[in-house]
Amino acid sequence: MERRIGGHRVPFAVVGLDLELRVTEWNEGAEQLLGVTRDAAVGRDVAELVPTHGGDWRAVLGDSQTVRLPLADGRVIEWSPAAEYDEAGARVGAVCYGREVTAAAAAEKQAQLEHVALRAFLSHLPTVVSVFDREGTYMLLEGKGLESVGIAPNQFVGHNAFALYGDSETAAFIRRGLAGESMPMTVLEEYGKIWENWHIPVPPGSDAGLVTITIEATATRARERELLEKIELIERQQRVIRELSTPIIEVWEGILALPLIGLVDSVRTAEIMDSLLQAVGRMRARHAILDMTGIEVVDTSTANHLIAMIRAIRLLGAEGVITGINPGIAQTIVTLGVDLRGIDVFATLREALKHCIGAKR
Repeated sequence: MERRIGGHRVPFAVVGLDLELRVTEWNEGAEQLLGVTRDAAVGRDVAELVPTHGGDWRAVLGDSQTVRLPLADGRVIEWSPAAEYDEAGARVGAVCYGREVTAAAAAEKQAQLEHVALRAFLSHLPTVVSVFDREGTYMLLEGKGLESVGIAPNQFVGHNAFALYGDSETAAFIRRGLAGESMPMTVLEEYGKIWENWHIPVPPGSDAGLVTITIEATATRARERELLEKIELIERQQRVIRELSTPIIEVWEGILALPLIGLVDSVRTAEIMDSLLQAVGRMRARHAILDMTGIEVVDTSTANHLIAMIRAIRLLGAEGVITGINPGIAQTIVTLGVDLRGIDVFATLREALKHCIGAKR
């Protein structure tokens, strides 16, 4: 049946219980909501009739205005109990008015989880979350990042950002966000700190017009600058080392000598070739001596680069000479089948220099 209150039908489940949780009343709404007929329900223990999952039917006999019970089938029913008394004034049970709130309970739980996550985010990371209305007035200002600049949470709530920041980059950033403009992460400097900023425009239908997330990144940016400066210094040092390790010396008028020292790989050989060819052209050299005394090992690629270097020197009208090949390199060159025909090779730099001076006469 449907219970009537003031002559009106009640559009929700009505369940009457005695103090032992036995069913005394069960309306049509209860039949539809809980899937049990009135005849099958009256007189039975409601906890056996409608099992819960982590809830207790005894809660409806307490003084709570509402009680939510999760059922074993996954639904959540919200009950509003009203105590019942006998003629002597003794409490004999309760009448409970129920409705399903599964979706609302899930939404509330989700909102609670999101709130907990947001509080953890704001409380432990150097961030600031700001919410502005569509005129640019602060509606919310919170986050641990405020501590570094001495601003209290929500200190600016009710104040307009454009009045606070004037024509600064910060005001321009907020204005563009309120206009719905899509922007990448923006770096701004405010209150003597460096901030990385993101804005999230809010769709129409809300009082809020813009959410911004700001991370205080002063130390991070300083470390980045320091790292870049170190990298630039290392690169400069490497350039100097390369220049010192491959000096091009004019040992006689029109005669250049290039002492090769250390490991000569394909990358370094290409750099050497570029420097040597520029020097030959700039000094109008007639001879270039490649002294390999300081090299212990070469591979096929390096040997081919050296031969290519000699040929490139010839294209500039000069003559390339190789000197200082040690027995190990000589064996490698023979094993690799590198063709040195047509290239002058001498045992020492002295002999190569005598040859070049004699050729100039």
